[in-house]
This record gives sequence, C-alpha cells and structure tokens, in this order.
Amino acid sequence: MGVPMAEGSEIQGYQRTERAEPSRYQVWKMFDRIAARYDLLNRLLSGGIDRRWRRRLARLLPSGNSLVVLDLACGTGDQLIALAAGGRVGHGIGLDLAEHMLTLGREKIGRRNLDHLLTLQTGDAEKLTFERGTFDAVSISFGIRNMADIRQALAEMLRVLKPGGRVLILEFSVPSNRLVRGPYLFYLRHILPRLGAIISGDSTAYRYLNETIETFPYGDAFCSIMKEAGFASVNCTPLTAGIVSIYQGDKP
Repeated sequence: MGVPMAEGSEIQGYQRTERAEPSRYQVWKMFDRIAARYDLLNRLLSGGIDRRWRRRLARLLPSGNSLVVLDLACGTGDQLIALAAGGRVGHGIGLDLAEHMLTLGREKIGRRNLDHLLTLQTGDAEKLTFERGTFDAVSISFGIRNMADIRQALAEMLRVLKPGGRVLILEFSVPSNRLVRGPYLFYLRHILPRLGAIISGDSTAYRYLNETIETFPYGDAFCSIMKEAGFASVNCTPLTAGIVSIYQGDKP
C-alpha cells in the first residue's frame, strides 16, 4: 500500500496530522467516471498552471534524440504530449487502466497529428508487460500516489528503463511554508472537493484527491523510497511554493 506517515511525525519542518489512508483499489474506475470533465477540472482547479508543471518535467528528459518514452497513468495524454513537444521523442507510449480517459487522449493526439509518434494503450503501471531495458525515460504525473503498491510501481519503472535511463515523477505535495500551507490545506479540504463535485458530478472523486495528497510520503520521504528501489542521483524539485514536486532518478 501507499506509505502512511506516523502520527505526530516531523515532516518537512512541521508537525503532520495523521489522516486515514484512502483505498486505491480499482481507483481507475473513478477516473473513468469523470473522464469527460477531467481536462476542464484540471485547468480550472489549478488555474491552468498544471500545463506549466508538465512542461517543466519535460525539460528534464535525458540527453539525446529519438528517445523512447513511457508515460504511466497517462490519463488523457497531457504529459505525453508535453514530452513530445520538445522534439526529442522518437516514440512515446502512454499507459492507463481508464479506457474512457484513453479514448479522449487518442482523440487529442489525433487532433495534433501526433498519431505517428504517440500511442496510448491499456495497462497497469504495477504490472508492465514491456521487456527489461526498453525505455530511455519513464514519467508519471499525478499518478504515483494512486498506486496500491508504490514500491512495486517503482520497481517496474526501474526494470523497463535502459541503463542510464531516467524516471520523472510529478506529484502533489504539501508546502512547508506555514503561510502557504494553511490556505492550501483549506482549499484542498473544503473548496476543491465541492467545486470538483459540482463540475464533475462525482462527489467522491475530489474528496479522494485531498486524502491521497495528504497521506502521500512526499519530499525527502519519497526520495528515500526511490533510493531504496534502486534509483541513483535522486532529487526533488518543489514547484509553486511546494504545491507540487518533481522527483528525478536515474537507473545505474
């Protein structure tokens, strides 16, 4: 399961409150339910800044051209499209269990005339079917906290990477600055779930969002998990006052 933090433990310079771990069991079904409004909600609830975060991650691809990349929990394909925008991706595969999300993503890729470059397919990030050493880079944006077994997902990413390949993970985190953290948590717990429910028509999806964000082992804690999984040169880059973080690690 995801890694809950001990009650009262000191994380990122402040006292963390224990919150119950939400179930990740077949969470992809929830995303399928909100697929039609997913992109709209991402733009509205992030103020459109999610696109900037994805572009920032894409700039961290390893050196070289004609890169073969894999984007896990790809949803409607936004991160995969951002990876390809730099012109150094030779082939990109997006993987997700939510077929309705993939359908929308394929339409989006088609409208951009990227069908020759990017493909989306159904698959489980914790049980990849690709051969060892297939990809130059593996990314996952806002999906690692939804894994039932984070360590298993990381092990699979490491396995399918080529030696010297890179994993890039974009995920929500909790700001360490108290002046930012208070308003952020209020928004996360009270405003975002209500707005999400109104727009998506699903009252549980955006309550789940805040619960998974607050129980995810972000920052140094997640870097430690990546190192234990076998990644080298692991680092974390907080963005937008620590609302999200990019984690990077290379396969030795």
